[in-house]
Amino acid sequence: MKVLLSEHSRFDIYLQEADTDPTVDYFAADVFGAVATANRRYYKQNVYPYVLQHNKSENRYELKADYYIGLDWLVIGKKYVQVEPKVNAKLLEIYHQSLITDKELSDEEQAKKDKENKVAIKKEEACDSKKVNYIKMLLDVYASNIPTEKIGLLTQIYWEEKPIKIEQKDDYLTPFLVAQFLSLLKTIVKKGLKKSYYKVQENLNNRVKGKILVGQHIKQNVFKNRLTNTFCEYEVFGENSDENQYLKKVFQFCTSFVHHHRDFFKDSAIESIINYCRPAFEQIESIVNERQLRNFKYNPFFKEYKEAITIGRYILKQFGYNISSTTGSEIETAPFWIDMPRLFELYVYQKLLKDNPNDTEKIKYQFGTYGNHLDFLIKNGENSMIVDTKYKLKYRQSAIHADIRQVSGYARLNRIRTELKITDDQNINCLIIYPLLVNGIDDYSLEAIKTNKSEIPAYHKVYKLGVELPLL
Repeated sequence: MKVLLSEHSRFDIYLQEADTDPTVDYFAADVFGAVATANRRYYKQNVYPYVLQHNKSENRYELKADYYIGLDWLVIGKKYVQVEPKVNAKLLEIYHQSLITDKELSDEEQAKKDKENKVAIKKEEACDSKKVNYIKMLLDVYASNIPTEKIGLLTQIYWEEKPIKIEQKDDYLTPFLVAQFLSLLKTIVKKGLKKSYYKVQENLNNRVKGKILVGQHIKQNVFKNRLTNTFCEYEVFGENSDENQYLKKVFQFCTSFVHHHRDFFKDSAIESIINYCRPAFEQIESIVNERQLRNFKYNPFFKEYKEAITIGRYILKQFGYNISSTTGSEIETAPFWIDMPRLFELYVYQKLLKDNPNDTEKIKYQFGTYGNHLDFLIKNGENSMIVDTKYKLKYRQSAIHADIRQVSGYARLNRIRTELKITDDQNINCLIIYPLLVNGIDDYSLEAIKTNKSEIPAYHKVYKLGVELPLL
């Protein structure tokens, strides 16, 4: 049922034959015939979450994970692809070595090198693949001063597709959404729950307030001979609004999930976030009508609530609006993909903001011009530089050179040179930040970056810097 991949690992599928090789993966004829490259969905325009190629000469399909984690149908109802957030240490080492090469290899030399690397990577994969703690990365991003509109949604979820039944331990979407929601909720609680007018229905004694609900009054009072009571509806100004009731309900789902699946949140601050948010909702009622949950609409005037309620709706859909589903060992989830390059970019951004509290105005994020968007533009006088984050584990040298040419091309943009007030033929420093498992920097101050960056020998004023990923 499942085709399991780690990031950048490869999976070959052959047609089922009479004599099968136990070291090769086979699909039955009906399933193999249903595999089609055209069935893949875009993560975004012209970007696929994984590679699927048909090798016609050998009649096999090649699958390779790329920069996204998640799962989707390969053959609807029969086979699905799942990509784990695992990183191969050898692959990162090879990527690091490729950054310092001084020449491009011929096709023959590259093929030989690829074969050697593939053997080394496969050997390492069996004993030393590390799982990236993407939950901690996400929590660090939301704990920073990055505005939520800059973070945006980091997932693509296909709710209209047939759900995939998986074990809870293989569910990477729900922990991600829960961490995202709780981080947003902490921001809302820190600002204070919004107050607004909301309607209250109450059976009042010896008084009338607002309007009388005639039907309910007859049912609750006249038929029961409670002649001094009046069933009324009136408006109150306070925090017990529909939006806050909705957030409390989702908060209860998240709390239940965290307490029953603590392994997902090891080494994270999720418990402290829950304890921080809980008192704010003590006096808020909880929505009990499932129809209210399904049809709830947020007030667009309160923009800070928009993303929290959107993600809350995703969480409730994951559990089928049934809180008992948070304790199960299996779950049905919609196909989804999590954008790891974007998460890595934001993770680096929050580190830069945290370690440069007095120089945040020097760090321009997603500086754009003519359709080009730089990850970071550092305005620091003669130490100014263009920074590009690459969540890439590829080791092909052609890909490395393409990355360097991309960041170098940004340095040629006139608007960039104007922004940095460069009027002569001075070359702008370019920096590629890439992931490491060990020995990465832990100080992201501009001075530390200047000290720790190392030049790529084959290029002029192009540098590299490895940053350490949090691991489980």
